[in-house]
Amino acid sequence: MRYTVGVLVALAGVVSGLVLPATAVPAPARNTVLARAFDEYLARAVADTGLPGVSAVITRDGEIVHAAGYGRDSTGAAITARTPMRIASLSKAFTATAVMALVEDGAIGLDHPVADQIPEFRTGDPRSARITVRQLLNQTSGLSDRGTDIRATETAESLEQYTATLRTATLTAEPGTRWEYTNVNYNVAARLVEVASGTTFGEFLRQRIFAPLDMPDSAVDDDTITPAQGFNSLFGHWIARDELPGFLDNSGSGGVITTAADMGRWLITQSGHGSQLVGPESLALMHAPTPVRDYGMGWGLDTEHDEPLLTHSGNLFTYTSAAALDPSTGHGFAVLANSAALHDSAYEILNGLVALGRGQQPAPLVNTRLRIETGLAAVLAGALGLGVAGVVRSRRWATRRLRTRWWWTVLGCVPPAAPIVLFASYPQALSVLTNGRTVTWAQLTFFPAPLTIALLTCAFAGAGTLAARLLQVRWLGSLR
Repeated sequence: MRYTVGVLVALAGVVSGLVLPATAVPAPARNTVLARAFDEYLARAVADTGLPGVSAVITRDGEIVHAAGYGRDSTGAAITARTPMRIASLSKAFTATAVMALVEDGAIGLDHPVADQIPEFRTGDPRSARITVRQLLNQTSGLSDRGTDIRATETAESLEQYTATLRTATLTAEPGTRWEYTNVNYNVAARLVEVASGTTFGEFLRQRIFAPLDMPDSAVDDDTITPAQGFNSLFGHWIARDELPGFLDNSGSGGVITTAADMGRWLITQSGHGSQLVGPESLALMHAPTPVRDYGMGWGLDTEHDEPLLTHSGNLFTYTSAAALDPSTGHGFAVLANSAALHDSAYEILNGLVALGRGQQPAPLVNTRLRIETGLAAVLAGALGLGVAGVVRSRRWATRRLRTRWWWTVLGCVPPAAPIVLFASYPQALSVLTNGRTVTWAQLTFFPAPLTIALLTCAFAGAGTLAARLLQVRWLGSLR
């Protein structure tokens, strides 16, 4: 955090993410024109947004129309359609499919209590005995970040340990009555897969999903497939970083590592074509919203477009992703980015691909990330200027205040104290804005780092001004 204003403003003008020629998977002849349009759009989108690296795949019915990579990874290697990427919460659809495969095998009861099927699943709330497997997958179990010790879950080294950490959890709603997004539901579901199958979650996915679909570059642990470091943006400059430590390997909520080429095969089966992992009734059930929310099992229903889409986004601390199935055209889309910033461009790019697939003109893309971070750099510079001015003028301020009533002096201390209070409550404020999701100080040093640094600078400026004013009041008061 020892950046000068000049360095920060200079960094705000730096835009990384040089776009390289795409390494593409050939498309069938009848889709060649459309594939070229997708390729041109993606190359332009990566340049316009300034992302360091992106891979993407577009399918239609049972075919891969286009799969390619753009930009570079943190080692300097060109991104291709076979570059491993962390897909974060797109993993949830894989977990739901694994569960539904075991439901069809008769090994899991979809509407039976989870507690009857996982020996170690117990919480501090007696209502959890009524949570069903369906409610886990629909995100209506009543479990939430607000009622769970998330920091304890992140210390787990296995799904069994993860589930055991929930013994102190409480529900924030009666099971089945309210939708609340939490990774806890899908990690418990992954543990259920282990118990029902008698093998590890990662091995089950390999046997029942990755191998049948010919997804050789997919796994749920870094030991099997190790992606390069992702990136965070700091005032316009991309910095390579390891993903934030936490429970990630074998995670059912966000652990899948895959490639654009492999995701193409996944989108095809999820569209009901090619090799099928579950029956049509199970596939339809996973895609169907519930009465509680427009969310199925690892897929959400996006009704903001002319025709509804099945979508999901994925956000880690150094990787982002987005996927969609468009029933109106038969297309499937996935965008995988090796970066995370205050603005998520992956979903914007996805929307542009959907528009192209429908024969529409995509909305123009701009580098919103850079605009936001330039604005924050300006706030930072302004805060430093005000802080210096506040210290320099503190004697004059104190002289005037000593001629007034004491409460006027107290009121004068509120403005510089405000940014201190704001920074101290920063994680809690973000938690409220994200519907109770747990936010830690460590997380705030990753993609929110520009905002964190700007707020910290404001707090330091306020603290310096406040301290100088109070010292001057005390000094001048002692001379009276």
